[in-house]
Amino acid sequence: MSLTDIFQISGSAMTAQTVRLNTVASNLANAESPASSESAAYKARSPVFASVYHQSQTGEGQREIAGASVAVADVVTTGGAVSRYEPHNPLADQNGNVWYPDINVVEQMADMTSASRNFETDVDVLNNVKSMQQSLLKLGENV
Repeated sequence: MSLTDIFQISGSAMTAQTVRLNTVASNLANAESPASSESAAYKARSPVFASVYHQSQTGEGQREIAGASVAVADVVTTGGAVSRYEPHNPLADQNGNVWYPDINVVEQMADMTSASRNFETDVDVLNNVKSMQQSLLKLGENV
């Protein structure tokens, strides 16, 4: 694996974690958004990640893995909506129910913390690779 492969993997992982952070932020921002019906209520979203392997042709017609990256395959809707009896709310239906997203704020915060730590780890990997490259250049000066 070359150093450029490491940059590609870490960079794509950082992009994926950014999408994850953005969906969590959207979920948290809408966690208490009322709606007049179940279908109109905000639904939580979660990204689906996929490993993408890049292949190259060898001289004998066979393929070998030439690198990899992380991709966001989709952003799916998760969860539903819950009703609360609030007859004086202007959004209440004929039964006095107002609909809210079924979002667990604690789970979302844990997911945000995990995504943030994964992003930081990828930054550390990139900094270490950069340091290795600089050390290689210094070795070349001494020869």
